[in-house]
This record gives sequence, structure tokens and C-alpha cells, in this order.
Amino acid sequence: MKFGDWLGLVGLTAALTLLWSLRGGVILVFAAVVVAMALCTLVGAVRERLGCGRPLALLLSLLAVLLLILVALTVILPPFFEQFIQLLQKLPEAADRLLVLLHAAMSSASRMIYGGQEAGLSWLGQTFTAGPETQGALASGLSGGLLRLLGLAGNLGAGLLQTLFVVAVALMIAVQPQAYREVAVLLVPSFYRRRCRQVLLQCGEALSAWMVGVLISSLCVGTLAAIGLSVLGVKLVAANAVLAGVLNIIPNIGPTLSTLFPMSVALLQDPWKALAVLVLYIVVQNLESYLITPSVMHHQVALLPGLTLTAQLLFTLVFGPLGLLLALPLAVCLQVILREVLIHDVLDGWKRRPRLERLGP
Repeated sequence: MKFGDWLGLVGLTAALTLLWSLRGGVILVFAAVVVAMALCTLVGAVRERLGCGRPLALLLSLLAVLLLILVALTVILPPFFEQFIQLLQKLPEAADRLLVLLHAAMSSASRMIYGGQEAGLSWLGQTFTAGPETQGALASGLSGGLLRLLGLAGNLGAGLLQTLFVVAVALMIAVQPQAYREVAVLLVPSFYRRRCRQVLLQCGEALSAWMVGVLISSLCVGTLAAIGLSVLGVKLVAANAVLAGVLNIIPNIGPTLSTLFPMSVALLQDPWKALAVLVLYIVVQNLESYLITPSVMHHQVALLPGLTLTAQLLFTLVFGPLGLLLALPLAVCLQVILREVLIHDVLDGWKRRPRLERLGP
């Protein structure tokens, strides 16, 4: 290679190394882009309904979002936090109850298999036997783990600053989306800028379709969970329904976590209710997967479950908890880029070389 080629390779390596070291900031910028796309989608819907200009539509959209946040802060969040604290307090008691039930089940299984003898599966039952010290350690460990998982034990000051940064950048992008898109287009070579503009537009459309679909799906899941838990007579319906809707945004992992909380509450009331809650959430998730999602996301980029789970693992390892939350929009954008750039523009453009004829001996 020539000196210029080596220089370009070194520059590319340095740029990739810099991006890797700044990956925390990169994922925050992407989060701002996702929020801006959500706001732009709302602006587009307002313009289509009212037929007004973009400035007025943006103003109305911001007012609607502020009104929604105000209603959530005054009506929804106070009872949710009150019930959520009760949920966390009930988890250690539910863990103790589960250990007692498991010990009883192991003892019954041992008597059925080995008769009246105390040997056999007694060692397995003793595994689930917990004294006050073990139960207290398990309870504190479970509560502490959930607190760390939910970010309640983290640095709230840093989280607040990151949230303000994301909101500020999202508002700036939403005011002038075309200008910021053109800045991104200028970062690619001139011969590919028109094509890059088309790819970015397709990424935006895919993100908009994903966000609308996820919003409708989460509302349906939360509503169905609230109805089912009310019919079963499980306590703390509001907190569990909100958790079911919010955690539905995270595929695979979110629905599993949302099932643990109502099952813990139901276990304290009656063991059969815990099984009923499990069946209820399985039915709700199947309805969401095979009926609701295909109906509201027929224009969305189709993501295979295996690719979704792989994306969650990789983006969580690279970007941390925020990567898990943004794994699906990241996967949507990457799938569009790989399909349009790598497959259509690179691989489909390759031609099979003609077979070389043998020259003379």
C-alpha cells in the first residue's frame, strides 16, 4: 500500500479506538436520537391531523408531552411508587414462603418414593430448609439485588445529568432534524452521500414504526395484566400492571421480570394464585407475541427472536444497562444499515469473475 493508504488505515484505527473509549457518550447520543425520533413521529402525526406547519405542530407536541408528564407525576406515579415499595417489602416474605413450600414438597416426594424413611430426598429438602439467618441473608440479598438492578442504589446525580443531556440533545434534534441529518451525511464520502441520506431516512422510518408498535403493545399488556390480576384478586394491581407495561419494552428479559412481582404477592395470599398469575402472564405474553404485535407492527422491520436476544447480550456487555434498554432500537437500525449498505450496495454489487482461460504452455 501507498503512504496515503497507510495513513488512512491509521486514522480509521484511531477513530474506532476513540469511539470505543467514548462508547458511554455514544449510547447517550443514540438515546437522544431515539427520543427525538419519538417526538418527530408525534409532530408528523399532529401535522397530518391538523394540517399545520412544523413549528406549531412541534409546540403542540411539546405541550402534549408536558401535560402527559404532569398527569403521570400527579395521578399515576404516587400510587405506583407507594405500591412498588410495598412490593419490595413483600419480596423477602415471599422468598421465605417459597422456601417453606419447597421443603414441604421435597419431604412429601421423599415419603412417596422411600416410604416412611427419612433418608432418600431428605438431603434435597434440607437444601431448601432455611433458618432465620439464611432467610434473612436471602431476603436482604434479593432486595439488594433488585435495588441495584432497578438503579435505585446507583448514582442518582449522574443519572439525572445523563437524563438532562439526552432530553436537551433530543429537543435540539427535534427542532432541526434535517440539519442534523445533513451533518451526518457530510461525514461520508461525497459519492455516497445521496445513498446515505436514503439509508438514514429508512432508519428513521423503522425507528418510528418500532416506537409506535411498542407503545401500543405495552399499553395492551399493562391493561390485560391489570384486568387479569383484578379478576384473580391479587393485591397491588396498579404497580404490577405498570411494571408489566414498562418492562414489556425489553424483550425476553422484561416479561420474565414483570412476572416475579405479582407471583410474589400472590404467593403470600395463596399458592394456587401464584400459579394462576404465571398462567395469566403466559397467556398475556402469547397474545402480545402472536396477536397484538403482528397487528400493530406489520410495517416494522422484522427481527428474529435469536437475533434480538443476541443483540441484548452484546449491547449490554458493550454499553451496560442502557445498552439493554436500547438493544432493540439499535438492532432495528443496524439491520437496516446491514441490509441496505452491506447487502444491497456491497455484496449484491459483486459480479462473478469470468473463468480465466489458460494461456499457452
